[in-house]
Amino acid sequence: MTLLLDLLAFGVGGAIVAATLTSVIRTFVLPRAASDWLTGKVFAVIRRLFNLRTKKTKEYATIDRIWALYAPLSLMALAPTWMTLVTVGYTFLFWAAGTKNFGEAFTLAGSSLLTLGFARGSSLLDTVLSFTAATIGLILVALLIAYLPTMYSAFSRREVVVNQLAVRANTPPSPVEMLLRFHRLDRLGQMAEAWVEWETWFVELEESHTTLAALVFFRSPQPDHSWVNAAEAMMDAAALRLALLNLPGDKVGGLLPSGIRVPTDANAAIMLRAGFVALQRIAVYFQVDYNPDPNFPEDPISITQSEFEQAAAVFAKQGLPIKQDLAQAWQDFAGWRVNYDSVLIALKQITIAPPTEWLGNR
Repeated sequence: MTLLLDLLAFGVGGAIVAATLTSVIRTFVLPRAASDWLTGKVFAVIRRLFNLRTKKTKEYATIDRIWALYAPLSLMALAPTWMTLVTVGYTFLFWAAGTKNFGEAFTLAGSSLLTLGFARGSSLLDTVLSFTAATIGLILVALLIAYLPTMYSAFSRREVVVNQLAVRANTPPSPVEMLLRFHRLDRLGQMAEAWVEWETWFVELEESHTTLAALVFFRSPQPDHSWVNAAEAMMDAAALRLALLNLPGDKVGGLLPSGIRVPTDANAAIMLRAGFVALQRIAVYFQVDYNPDPNFPEDPISITQSEFEQAAAVFAKQGLPIKQDLAQAWQDFAGWRVNYDSVLIALKQITIAPPTEWLGNR
């Protein structure tokens, strides 16, 4: 009976340690999108606390200031959570190895894991367990130290481009305002550089925000900036360019199977696709329910035809060349927007993004 209890305790302890290390590997080491139950629970519990704290707060600047602490605190909470679980696991292991007092087994496990060395076992198995616990403790600390610079490097690259958008598209960013500013600079026909830059940004965003998922919740230094809003502004600007503008050199093309006209600006179309693919894969990581093959008008979008027509009127008033068939232009725009509308709204809710004005501050 005693042997059976020892084996059971050893199995429970080993399972706890193995499950915790698996969580560490999936969160810190695995170079691909892999959600982890334990990490997700830590973030979810802390999110509930933040929701309670901001439930009655009305001013967005205050909400943003509070939520700016959410991702860092959640990350910092992972280390003690893992340490606690590994300590509990090793407590069972030391108990099974012969330390039959749970208090002494817990002290031995904690001393070994934190490499304090004030408690020592008496058997060879105790020594082996102490060495493995100390190794795990050092690995956990080393991984956390190495993880943070990698995360902040990716965050910095993301925010540089987001901040640049404030100059191009106002704050909060507006796709309408962006195209107007390029028109005033007589650069509407030379936007290829911007489309290529943001295509690269979306590719990096997909990779970093699924392998380092906590980045999704890291907020911009400025309360009215948001990577989700920036993504929306650029994608909508590209959709407006393709659907509504009629620049010199544009060719009239036929319809694609989706009902959208053949793109007149290949770089804008490629950037758009890179954008909604990135957002969809981030949404998959966070288990957002969406239609992977949407079709307008069966799948509605959050931008109304009235807003689209207002944008067209603003463009016409400012002298931008727009297409004559606004009904077809609206169908083309909606055909692009439907690919990312639902996931965009979901990510805005997840990240508590600041409110935006689609037409800009006009």
